[in-house]
Amino acid sequence: MFFHMTSCCMHSIKSRFIQLIKSWKKLGPGLATGASDDDPSGIATYSQAGAGFGLDTLWTAIIAFPLMAYIQQMCARIGLVTAQGLTGTLKKHYPKPILYLMLLFSFPAIVMNIGADIAGMGAVGNLLFPAIDASFFSVFFTVTLLGLIIYLPYHKIAAVLKYLCLGMLVYFIVPFLYHQDIKAILVATVVPTIKLDKSFMLMLVGILGTTISPYLFFWQASVVVEERKNQTSHLMVNKKIIHNMNQDVDFGMTVSGLVMYFIILTTGTVLFQGGIHQINTVEEAALALKPLAGNLAYALFAVGIIGTGLIAIPVLSGSLSYIFAETFGWEQGLDKKFHEAKGFYVIIAISLLLGLSLNYIGISPIKALIFTAILYGITAPILIAMILHISNNKKIMGQFVNNQTANFFGFLALIIMTTAAMVLLYLLLFEK
Repeated sequence: MFFHMTSCCMHSIKSRFIQLIKSWKKLGPGLATGASDDDPSGIATYSQAGAGFGLDTLWTAIIAFPLMAYIQQMCARIGLVTAQGLTGTLKKHYPKPILYLMLLFSFPAIVMNIGADIAGMGAVGNLLFPAIDASFFSVFFTVTLLGLIIYLPYHKIAAVLKYLCLGMLVYFIVPFLYHQDIKAILVATVVPTIKLDKSFMLMLVGILGTTISPYLFFWQASVVVEERKNQTSHLMVNKKIIHNMNQDVDFGMTVSGLVMYFIILTTGTVLFQGGIHQINTVEEAALALKPLAGNLAYALFAVGIIGTGLIAIPVLSGSLSYIFAETFGWEQGLDKKFHEAKGFYVIIAISLLLGLSLNYIGISPIKALIFTAILYGITAPILIAMILHISNNKKIMGQFVNNQTANFFGFLALIIMTTAAMVLLYLLLFEK
């Protein structure tokens, strides 16, 4: 009887494990997209929020989740239905000045974001291995990523990104290595705190801009097209494909939202309550945890920063390259070899090298990070408005236009981000 029960138990565990592996293999680009949203610059922003304001911004992770999930769903659906990226759709259906204006804003913001991520990864590499200079790690990560992006076909890049996402699990562990006030956490989670002062609004716009990032709009639309081409030679879209795509996006955004929540939770308790209220870089966040929460928390946090950087930088450079390629009609795609899409890969290389150069020309990574987050927060409402217009245009989307729920959360995202950006601009211009 015992052996029969043991055999049944083992068979059940094996079946669940096999099912888990199958589900893992079915995951599309949503996971990598969500994980890339929590890049080193994003981690620094969330760490600043937690250290500077305690748990006051914890609620933003809950509010941001449905907003970013529905916006990313719209972008993915645009890619599936039109069989082209967001830039291609804008180019085809909207005036050229809008396209070029979007390109003008996107290029510096994404390059600065890449630069901040490279600098953060280099600095954390130096923390883990003090004998090796941070600049060496920055160059090493840049060259390694560039080589992988150019020489690996898309399906292998997607697989690598997917497994790198497992590193995000470290952020779910760190808070439990420190005593927490559960009641205070629950209150801060469900009761929004808003302070109409410059520093808080600056942080709020930065969080929104980092979370609902314009570069992810372009990446999501383009990468689902590439994903579908990699799976089948035709792009017949039906409700089942849309449903599966929505689930994939939701899973990725859930991971992103949880990581954001736990980083604010960790820094908002460990650092804020420990009297550390100013965090300028990701390495400062990692170092600050060491004496307060122990070596394990410090090491896990640092390793997680490198892992998220390895995920995010290909997404950042890829999104910029898709924007350029679709704008100027170049051959594009991570599934193509270098000689088949030279312009596409040259933009990736230029963006990585320019990002790396920011470390050597005196531009502070933290200033680049703040400028990027604010620029994202100010420009995102314009792009969200365009995405909503496209998603409700039957001439473009046919039967796959937005439903009422998607429109509700889409317009809510537009209103919240527009309001936050306008309040911030007012405070910056008129408040001393």
